[in-house]
Amino acid sequence: MILGIGNDLIDIRRVEKTLERFGERFTLRVFTEVERKKSDRRKERAASYAKRFAAKEACAKALGTGVPRRGVHWQHMGVVNLPSGKPTMALTHGAERRLAELVPGGMKAQIDVTITDDYPLAQAFVIISAVPEGGE
Repeated sequence: MILGIGNDLIDIRRVEKTLERFGERFTLRVFTEVERKKSDRRKERAASYAKRFAAKEACAKALGTGVPRRGVHWQHMGVVNLPSGKPTMALTHGAERRLAELVPGGMKAQIDVTITDDYPLAQAFVIISAVPEGGE
C-alpha cells in the first residue's frame, strides 16, 4: 500500500554556489553526519550533496509535510544505504513521528529511494509504502 510519493529535481550548480558561499554552515544545518562524511569524500562533492538534498525534499513531499513543517526538519531525514548498497531514508524526530501517523496498524513502513545525477541536474524519488509486519 503506497502511503506517499515524492520527487525532486535540483540544479547541482545551485548547490555548488551554496557550498562555496556558506560551506559548513550549510552542510551542518541540512545534512546528517553520515551524509556529510559520505559526500565530503566524493570527487563530485556538490553532486553528492545535491542528490541527498533532492532526496530530503522528495521524502518531505512523500510524508505530506514539506520542510520545515509539522515538526519535520532537514536533519530528521537522512539518506543511508542498506548492506546491499540500496539507498533508503533514516527518519528521526519529527519525520519519524509523521511517518508513524501514516502507517496503519499491523503494518510497517518501507521507504524506497532512487537518486541520480547528470550534471547539471540531480534527482530523487521517494516512495513510502506500508507492508505487513514481518513481511516485505
